[in-house]
Amino acid sequence: MRNTAASGSSQISASSKSSNFSGRLSPLERIEFESLRICSDWPPNATLFLEQQKPESVHFLLAGQVKLSMNSSAGKRVILEIASHGETLGLACALSGRQYDFTAETASPCSIASLACEDFLGFLKRHPAAYVNVASEVCQECARACEKVRRLGLTVTASAKLVRFLLDQCFVAQQTECSARVFCALTHGEIGECIGVSRETVTRLFTAFKGRDLLESRGSTLIIADRRALEAYAGIN
Repeated sequence: MRNTAASGSSQISASSKSSNFSGRLSPLERIEFESLRICSDWPPNATLFLEQQKPESVHFLLAGQVKLSMNSSAGKRVILEIASHGETLGLACALSGRQYDFTAETASPCSIASLACEDFLGFLKRHPAAYVNVASEVCQECARACEKVRRLGLTVTASAKLVRFLLDQCFVAQQTECSARVFCALTHGEIGECIGVSRETVTRLFTAFKGRDLLESRGSTLIIADRRALEAYAGIN
């Protein structure tokens, strides 16, 4: 990790990037908020915080992707979500003082702004209007959790689960009405942990999609030429 002052001239300085949270603040609130935060560059596979760890900071993802996962006592892991630009990590635990519910690990190079929990809570006390932003962030977290349950519990086939996962990621990539270019830094095994299937199943499905010209991969970039055709093949109405 490489720290950079929020007022510095680095590529991740406060003046060049902001989170959804800070973007909804008033100009004066934003100036104070950005004076409190510390911006950092993080390499891939770096751990921001661990499940069951006491919360120390709230993290605002400025660029990149972060894996959020839970682990069982037997070592089995499920990836809950791939957080991307604009999302806030650790907010609910900072507010409640509870231990982190999940582990956060960078999936790609990331730019992250962090505030110590004490500083963040102090900011909210001085600016009660910012609680509207907090409520919005918590509502978004609930919506993403519901979507995860829907994908895992209500999607029947493995192919439909994989297609829904890929299309859920389209918002972080270029897309048109019919096609999409999706960046995905996850391995087949990690994708399997996201959708509740084995690595072998993910590999088999990717091979089938490519064989029917429904999907093309170029490194970490996936190109979906016809989203409707891919959905139809997977049985998604």
